Amino acid sequence: MIYAILIVIFLLFVSLWIYKKNKTYPLSNTKTSLYDFVVKDLKGTPFKFADLKGKKVMIVNTASKCGLTPQYQQLQEIYENYKDTKNFIIIGFPSNNFLYQEPGDSEQIQEFCQLNYGVTFPMMEKVEVRGKEQAEIYQFLTHKQFNGVKSSKVQWNFQKYLFGRNGQLQKVIQPKIKPNDPAIISWIEND
Repeated sequence: MIYAILIVIFLLFVSLWIYKKNKTYPLSNTKTSLYDFVVKDLKGTPFKFADLKGKKVMIVNTASKCGLTPQYQQLQEIYENYKDTKNFIIIGFPSNNFLYQEPGDSEQIQEFCQLNYGVTFPMMEKVEVRGKEQAEIYQFLTHKQFNGVKSSKVQWNFQKYLFGRNGQLQKVIQPKIKPNDPAIISWIEND
C-alpha cells in the first residue's frame, strides 16, 4: 500500500514538472528590432541598444555561481581584443533562472565581475531569461516572431546571441561553447 502511494506521489510530481517545463506564457514584447530596446545597466543607468548600430553584438546571460562562470574571463579577453579593432561589444545580462546561481543584487554582481574577472563590458540589471516573468529583451531573443530569424530556448547560463552590424540575429551559441571558440572568433573577425 505504501508503495502505491509513493508511486502516485511520484507520478504527480513528474506530471507537475512536465507541465511547468512545457507551459507557455503570454508575451509582452512590442519591439521588432534590437535597436528598439532601452534597458538599465547595473548602476541603473539607461542603456540604449540604438547606440550599437554598426557594431557586432554578443548578448549573454550570466551567473556568478555556475560551473560556466569562468567564461567571464574569456568574454573579457575577446571584448578587449575586438572592441576597437572590430567594433564589437558584449552585453551581459545576469540571471537567476538556473538553480539560483545569481543570487546577488546589482552592486554584488558588479563587484564580483570586476574583482574576479576584471569585466569592463556593459553589464545590465538582473533579468528573467525565461518563464512567466521573461524580460522583453529575452522574449525578442528567443522568439522568431520578434527577431525575424529564429526561435530558441535559453538552455542555461552563458548562452550567447550574436547580432551582425545591421542588428540582425545571426547565431545562437549554446552555453557550454566557450566565448573564444574558433567559430565565434571567426564570426567576430569576418565582416
